[in-house]
Amino acid sequence: MSVVRGLYERFQRLIHEVAKFGVVGAIAFVVTTVGTNLLHFQAGFGPLKSNIIATIVATFVSYAGNRYWTFRHREGSTVTRDYMVFFVLNGIGLAIQLACISFTYYLLGLHDKLSYNIALIMGIGLGTLFRFWSYRKWVWVEPSAAGAPAGTPMAAYQPAQEHPANGNGDGHAAGLQQANGHRDRDQSARTGPSA
Repeated sequence: MSVVRGLYERFQRLIHEVAKFGVVGAIAFVVTTVGTNLLHFQAGFGPLKSNIIATIVATFVSYAGNRYWTFRHREGSTVTRDYMVFFVLNGIGLAIQLACISFTYYLLGLHDKLSYNIALIMGIGLGTLFRFWSYRKWVWVEPSAAGAPAGTPMAAYQPAQEHPANGNGDGHAAGLQQANGHRDRDQSARTGPSA
């Protein structure tokens, strides 16, 4: 049981992000599939045009849900930049969907409702995998460590710690002195005693 708990604690943030992304994705999925089917089979729009319109509407739903719920703890630079990157990545996800629909509808010549929806669902599934990965990588990134210089990876940033031998409480200076002391000892060990 402790192994399961340890795994959960290690991947807790990812698990929560996947769950929330799934809820937002399910809502966007309903908007896309219902909208695409209504536009194509009821309103008479073409197979690609109907999916483009429905996906654009679902993208706005997805952006709001992911920005303000799924990835709210992650950093974003500005709303304008987030919107632009988000919609570019969704454009790539839409292209994946359209490729699946085009292959089924035009290359295979399958125009029935079942084939169309299978292609649509496969396209949405592949596009969703791309979207989740790309949102985490380029839209909403991990929050940086407090006090870390911008652009510093969290693993590389080690905050200054107070050195017990230094009574003035300047942990950063003590850390530098300690590092310099190690460097001086290492250099004298390599060159031998100085005269």
